[in-house]
Order: sequence, then C-alpha cells, then structure tokens
Amino acid sequence: MQIKSGNIEEFKHYSQFSSLKEFNHHTEMWLSEHKHHFCKGELVGLKRLIRYSAKIPGVCNAKIGTILKSIHEEFRGNGISRSTFKRMVLKAKAIGIITVYETERKNGSQTSNLYVYNRFPSNELPIKEKLDHQYKTNNLSKTNKKDINKRIEEPLDETYTSDRVPNPFVQLVKSFFTEAKTIEEFWKMTKIAAYRNNREKEEDKVLEYSIHSFKQLILKLKSTKKVNKPIAYYYGILNRKFENLYFEELFDMGFPAERTLSW
Repeated sequence: MQIKSGNIEEFKHYSQFSSLKEFNHHTEMWLSEHKHHFCKGELVGLKRLIRYSAKIPGVCNAKIGTILKSIHEEFRGNGISRSTFKRMVLKAKAIGIITVYETERKNGSQTSNLYVYNRFPSNELPIKEKLDHQYKTNNLSKTNKKDINKRIEEPLDETYTSDRVPNPFVQLVKSFFTEAKTIEEFWKMTKIAAYRNNREKEEDKVLEYSIHSFKQLILKLKSTKKVNKPIAYYYGILNRKFENLYFEELFDMGFPAERTLSW
C-alpha cells in the first residue's frame, strides 16, 4: 500500500494507542517476548525507532538516514549501518511488531516509509500491572486473612519449593520469606527479567545476579519501611543489573559506556 507523504500529524489516525503510556506498555511486551530475535545492533535501531514514534504514539515517518544520524551522533560515531536497520525492520515486520507503508511524493517518487507499531496480541497485563497483580496474589492470605482463614490450608514452608528454583537462591530467600509460594514468585520474576534481557540461557549469570539483587532488596527493607511491593522492587533491581550488563557489552563493542538508551 502506498500513501502520500506528509507531516507526521497527518498520520495520527494510523496510531493504535490512546496514549504514549499505552504504547510503551505494548512495546515492552513485544520486547519481552521477541527481543532474542534481534542482534545488539538491530536492538539499537529498534529502540531508536520506538523513540521516534513518541510524538504520535506508535507512528513514525522519519527517514532512515535521519534515524541513523541520531544514533551515530549519540554514540560518538559508533552507529549502526543502513543494512542493519533494514534487517531489523524486516524482522519486526515478520514478527508483527510493526506494519510498514511506502509513501510517495505528489510526483509519484518514493520517499520515507511510514512505520506503524501494532498492539501486542495478548490478554496479558502490562509489566507493571502484572507485577502488582502477582504481589497482591502473593499476599492474599495476609490481606483477607479474617475472611478466608477457614477456607485455606496453612502455607507450605521452603521445603516444598519446586526443584526448578536453584538451591542457593532458596537458601538465601528462606531466611526472610519462608513460604514456598513466595520463594517461587521471586524466582518467577527472575526468569521474566532474564528472558526480557535475553539472558535466560546464562544460568550461572542469572543466579549470580539474582542473589546480588535479593541482597540489595533486603538491605533496602532493613534501611527503610517504604518498600510496599518487595517482589516488584526486586524485579526492578535485577532488571537494571541486566541492562547495565548490556551496556557494558556495548562498550566492549566500541560504544561509549557513559551513555544509555531510553525509550
């Protein structure tokens, strides 16, 4: 499908999102599920395209050259190639993340593409709502204890924790959270963070970072009473650690370590 080129405001009706917040939720879910399909350079291009799709949530008509130039300038000359960007676009189209429309000038010559982000095809809650929901579920026996105490069994201790949870992690967490269900919830969020950052196969690294992150959570709990959602707070710590590792690897590839991506 070819459409006439124009100002980005003219393409507002292509947006599938009611707000930038909703758009960010959906892109986060897309990346959580499919980030592993993209190499590091392609991810740089994909996240930059997301940033260029903020004015009209989920819609971008910037030229490839403009996008590549901004990456090149931010990373002080260590940008990505046009072929890498185009390869990213082909993958994103195949997965269903974006729909690409060719645009043409009034004289019929082709100009920049129109990139339209699609909604994540799932009934799953956005990450933040998912974390809140999991935390509330985990604390159901506490918040409604008076009403349902007669209908539930006593909570199981750490000896009932699934074998899927590494023993070193169980031994650490049980000192502060004794219920098997809670320990498994912490590890479940560990797996989500690892998958989101394409680290799920690095089992030793995941265990190491999970233990460090949990210790940071405990330090926070002991120093303040403002942590209302420990599992969500733990997830945030671990996710940041994985992101820092990602930028360290970018530095090894020649990218400046002091700069980070935001999208």
